[in-house]
Amino acid sequence: MASIPTAPPEPPAPLDLVVLLDDTARPTGTADRLGVHTDDTPLHLAFSLYVLDTDGRLLLTRRALGKRTWPGVWTNACCGHPRPGEDMADAVRRRVHEELGLRIDDPAVVLPDFRYRAVDVSGVVEHEVCPVHLVVVPAGITLLPDPEEVADLTWVPWPDVRALVAAAPSLVSPWMALQVAELGERHGDALAAAVAGPTEAGS
Repeated sequence: MASIPTAPPEPPAPLDLVVLLDDTARPTGTADRLGVHTDDTPLHLAFSLYVLDTDGRLLLTRRALGKRTWPGVWTNACCGHPRPGEDMADAVRRRVHEELGLRIDDPAVVLPDFRYRAVDVSGVVEHEVCPVHLVVVPAGITLLPDPEEVADLTWVPWPDVRALVAAAPSLVSPWMALQVAELGERHGDALAAAVAGPTEAGS
């Protein structure tokens, strides 16, 4: 009796790896992104992106309720982790397109040495060297948020964001609270001056 041919098994999906760092921010290896985030998360490489429009409004996003950490919390446009060997600017462009359907040119690095450690109410720790990037996009640009990442979004004038974070930092993600305070110290209400000029962008 002839055997029925079967399809070969699907290869396992590649791990989503992050770059581990020592205390001097030098790479020491890699680890699975989901597995590495525990109550004792090692230092690793990440990034934050801020999106400002030509009307001076900052894009705020609300993290999806299904997120493992800080669900439903308002934060900056997007965050992510460069993959091993991936250029940082490429990683920023990749992630903002995945999360918001936004295509950007190279973002400006406005806080190159930012790092932080924060603990979610669930006990999961974020522990990152997290350079902060900024782009300026045309007002009224169309965004296509991924509902698994973004529950809501809004545009808020940058001076109002500064005032909100100064008055009630717990209303936003802990990294955003620290980043906004530092950006305000460096640039005041003229955040757009942190980049050479508006970055061309399109959805």
